[in-house]
Amino acid sequence: MKRVFIERQKDILRICITENEKLSECYIEEEQLTAYPGQIYKGIVKNIVPGIKCAFVDIGTGKNAYMYMDSRLKNLHVKKGQELLVEIIKEGMGSKGPKVNNNITIPGRYSVIETLNNDINISKKITESASIEKFIIGIKKPSDVGIMIRTNAEKVPISEINEEIKRLYDIYRDILKKSTFTNRPQLIFNPGGVLGKILRDNINDNTELVVVNNKEDLSFITDYFSDKQDIKTKVEFYDGNIPIMQFYGIEREILALRKKNVALPCGGSIVIDKTEAMYVIDVNSGKNIKGISIEKTAEITNVEAAKEIARQVKLRNLSGIIVIDFIDIEDKKAKAKIVHTLENGFKDDKNKTIIYPFTELNLIQIARRRRGKSILESIEENCEHCNGKGKILKFSYLKHLIRNSVIRINTENNIYKIYIEICENYREEVLKNIGEFVDDINGKQSDIYIKYVKNVNAVKVEPILFQSQIDELKNYKL
Repeated sequence: MKRVFIERQKDILRICITENEKLSECYIEEEQLTAYPGQIYKGIVKNIVPGIKCAFVDIGTGKNAYMYMDSRLKNLHVKKGQELLVEIIKEGMGSKGPKVNNNITIPGRYSVIETLNNDINISKKITESASIEKFIIGIKKPSDVGIMIRTNAEKVPISEINEEIKRLYDIYRDILKKSTFTNRPQLIFNPGGVLGKILRDNINDNTELVVVNNKEDLSFITDYFSDKQDIKTKVEFYDGNIPIMQFYGIEREILALRKKNVALPCGGSIVIDKTEAMYVIDVNSGKNIKGISIEKTAEITNVEAAKEIARQVKLRNLSGIIVIDFIDIEDKKAKAKIVHTLENGFKDDKNKTIIYPFTELNLIQIARRRRGKSILESIEENCEHCNGKGKILKFSYLKHLIRNSVIRINTENNIYKIYIEICENYREEVLKNIGEFVDDINGKQSDIYIKYVKNVNAVKVEPILFQSQIDELKNYKL
């Protein structure tokens, strides 16, 4: 069974999904980042570069968005200075602005309004002819938009789908109205960010519980669930002082995603590396001695690796080209079993994923559509002290972890003298604005002692219990 944990704290929203008490998906949304996939903006075309068939669009967020010009998007005639509605496809990264296109979609749980066609399209996962015929006959479609029927639509009456289509169409008409009456680039519609996406895409018959710590989010979720006949999920409000992810033991699983090496139950392992162009995953037999032969040992390791690779790719939100170097194996049936295990692991993946067969070098290639950042992009950044070759925790995420520990120590032990040990690479950031740092870690009521060390992975937060410790650490007090 699945459980969804939603933790909103200062400037950050984290959503974690566990399946059979094991972390299966993780999403992080920072509030200072303004442009997220699914948001709809009014934009103004600032420049067109014919050589790369790309238009650059001011959407009012500072960095111009970029939009590829394609006959399928019916945007080849876009001109400089033109006003148009655009939807965020990928958020910006570094100096690069967000990717947008002019195919405006309004997603619901059972259907999606599409603006570049007037057709009724049905999810490929719906295969029963009776269901397909029911939708074709029963769907009431507005004349000026297309409708995509989603997989969840099979579980509810056609009347409920039509009610949702009507609500979505009203939203679309309101978007057009707002766009008409504004003359500057700005956000026109927000579909609920990552929280809205999770409610639409991830809540199903197998989801038994949603735990949430914010009353506004609680209201949003209960309102969303109230008119959905296919949702039987229980919603629980968490008001404990210890943050949700720490209380339920999920925090350590999130931080474990920084490790390249992942152990397999059989004794083998997989190693995940990122290059400039792709992700590379290597499979090692390690200590696996379960097989009765080298070939059988390789098969057991490869099958376990395929299962774990699918989980890790979804959990870390890896995308683009992914190349897997399995242990060499010749048996065609064993190879088919490995591919089937991978396909089964991505069966419920909401991102479009294509798995290619084994190459002559025993490699498997996966192409996975990018939606949002990888989890490591959300919690890590380049280390300036090693010319960007290494990675350290983002300072914002580091403060978040420290804050959670400070709250736990204050609450559980009623202690307000705190010792913090972090990498010396953060010294400049802390000293730049000590007051802001103390506020961000919830340390205004505490005496904070910080020691900077050379270990880049050091994050230690402990209560100070004895006077002798205070005397020893007096030079580290903020």
